[in-house]
Amino acid sequence: MRRSSERILTTHPGRLPDPDNQPAIMTARASGDQPAFDELVRAGIPGMVRRQKEIGIDVMSDGEFWKARDQKYFDSRARGIETRPVKPGEPPTVPSLQRERRSPEFKAFWEIYERVGNTPMPGQEARGFSLIPDRSAITAPLAPQAPDAIAHEIETGRLTPTHLRFYHAMYQFLLFSMNLALVANNIGLMWVAIELATLTTVLMVGIYRTPESIEAAWKYFILGSVGVALALFGTILVYMAARPVVGEGVQGMLWTTLIDHAPAFEPQLLNLAFVLLLLGYGTKVGLAPLHAWLPDAHAEGPTPISAVLSGLLLNVALYAVLRFKLLLDANARAIAPGPLMVTLGLVSVVFAAFMLYGRRDVKRMFAYSSIEHMGVIVFAFGVGGPLANFAALLHMAMHSLTKSAIFYTVGQIAQVKGTQQMADIRGLTVTHPLLGWSLVFGVFAIVGLPPMGVFMSEFLIVSSTFERAPWLALPLAFGLLIALGALILRLQGMAFGAPTGSTEPAKASAAPIIAHFALVLMAGVYLPSPLVTWFQHVAGMLR
Repeated sequence: MRRSSERILTTHPGRLPDPDNQPAIMTARASGDQPAFDELVRAGIPGMVRRQKEIGIDVMSDGEFWKARDQKYFDSRARGIETRPVKPGEPPTVPSLQRERRSPEFKAFWEIYERVGNTPMPGQEARGFSLIPDRSAITAPLAPQAPDAIAHEIETGRLTPTHLRFYHAMYQFLLFSMNLALVANNIGLMWVAIELATLTTVLMVGIYRTPESIEAAWKYFILGSVGVALALFGTILVYMAARPVVGEGVQGMLWTTLIDHAPAFEPQLLNLAFVLLLLGYGTKVGLAPLHAWLPDAHAEGPTPISAVLSGLLLNVALYAVLRFKLLLDANARAIAPGPLMVTLGLVSVVFAAFMLYGRRDVKRMFAYSSIEHMGVIVFAFGVGGPLANFAALLHMAMHSLTKSAIFYTVGQIAQVKGTQQMADIRGLTVTHPLLGWSLVFGVFAIVGLPPMGVFMSEFLIVSSTFERAPWLALPLAFGLLIALGALILRLQGMAFGAPTGSTEPAKASAAPIIAHFALVLMAGVYLPSPLVTWFQHVAGMLR
C-alpha cells in the first residue's frame, strides 16, 4: 500500500492517542484495501486529535516530530529532497520545512497539521514554520443552526464555533454593505459601502487560516485596496467637476443632482475620473488584467462566499461603473465610455476563455468563468443600445443564478471527495448522481447551451453586436466558443470518468441548487412580461 501523510498520525505508536476506529484502520491496512484505509484514516483524524487535546499533549512534540520525519526522512520526502533529519529536541530549519511543504506526499499532512494545531503544552514554545497566527483545535459537536455548507467545516475541524460566529457576523456586514451600495444616493457613501464589502470579504476569504487562504486574503486586500483607492480618486474628480456647477457641499456628491447637471460639467475632469473609476471598480468586477485576486479568493474561501462573490458582489461593483457611465453619456463633450468598456470586456472574455484550459482546481476554473462572463456583460454595456443593455441586464441575472448554483454544487463535491483538484474528481454521475447531474446541468447552462437563460442573453448580446458593430461580434463569439470547449472538456472526466474517491453521500441540502437551476431554465423558455418591462425600462435609462 502507498504511504499516506495521515498514516504518520495514525499508525505510529507513542504519544498520540489512537483514533476511535483504529482496529478498522489496521484491518484495512492488513488486507491491502487502499480506498477503505484512506477513508477510515480521514474519518479517524478529528477524533484522535480531539482526544489528544483533551489529555493536553502537543501535536508536534519532539518525539512525534521525530517519528514523523523518520524512515530516512520518508525516503527523502518526494524522492529527491535530501535534508538531514532533525534529532529529538532539535527544531527544524525553515528551509527544510519549506521544501517539505512542496512535497506532494506531505500536502495532506500539512493541511491536517495547520488545521489541528502546533499548539504547545503549557510553558513550551510552538515549533515549526507557519504563516498562520492561530491554529484552532478540532472542536466538538456542530452548532445546529449552522448552514449545511458550513456545518461540514465544523465537523471536520476546518472551522471552530468562534470562527463560525465571526463568519456569520461578517456575512451580515457583507449583505448590508452591498445593499447600501445599491441604494446610496451619495456617491461617496456608495464608495464607502463597496470598501466595507471588500474588507468583510477579505476576512471571510481567510477564515480557514491555511497558508493558501491567508495568501488569497492578502492578495484580495492589497489589490482590492488599490482598486478602491483609484475609485476614490475618481469620485473626488467627479466632485471637483460638479463643484463649479452645483456649488460646494453635499449636493456635489448626490447622484440625483449630478445626473441633472452632468451636461455642464468640465469634460476633461469627467474623462479622467471615468478612467480611474473604470480601473478602480473594474478591479472589483474582476476584469482582466485587474483580476488577479479573484481566482484565489474564489478557490480558498468558503463555498457560500464564492457564490456571493461571483453572483452578487461583482455585479454591485459593475453597478457603480454604470452610474458614472451615465454621467459621461449625458455630457456631449466628454469621451464616449463605450469603447473603453468594450475593450476591457473583450480582453476579459478572450483571456479568461484560454485560462480555463490550464486550471486544475474546480473552484478556480469557475472563477475564471466568472471573469469571462463579467467581460461579456461589460462588453454589452459598452456596445450600448436598448437591445444590448437589455441583454446585459438579463445576463447579469442569469449569471448570478447559474454561478451561485454551480459554486454550491462544486462546494458539496469538494466536501464529499475531500479535494478540489479535478484530477481526483471522477465519475460523479455514478458515485453522487444528484451532484454529478447538477454539475452537468450547471456547465451546460453557464456555457450558454439552449434552452437555458444564459443562451438567451448571450444570443441577444451577439445579435445586437452584429447589428451595431459586426467586426466586434467575431472575437466575442470566438471567446465564447473557446470557453465552451474548455468547460465541456473538464466536465467529461469529472462527471463521466471512472469513479474515484469517497462514495459517502452528501449531507448538504440540494434545494438551493435545484431552485437556482429551475429559474435559469424557466428564463430560457419564458420571461414574465413584468420582468421584461422592468428590464426594458432600465435598459432605456442606460441609453
